Amino acid sequence: MTVLDRIPIDDISARARQARPGRVLLTVVAAVLFGLGWLAYKACAVTWLAAAWCGSAVIEGWQQARAAQQARAPLS
Repeated sequence: MTVLDRIPIDDISARARQARPGRVLLTVVAAVLFGLGWLAYKACAVTWLAAAWCGSAVIEGWQQARAAQQARAPLS
């Protein structure tokens, strides 16, 4: 028995005949839309994190500058 004799060609052919092109097309479209949604979510999450980080950095810098200015101010 050769390797090619072990391949179930009849079963593969029967399964291929049962495939419905419309359903396959809908599955591909759904997969593309799901992927786009996932990428949009990730992009929004990264954008939100970057904005929150920048805002926190500005607040921290503002507070440090204020503390430094108060430390330099002469006591009256």
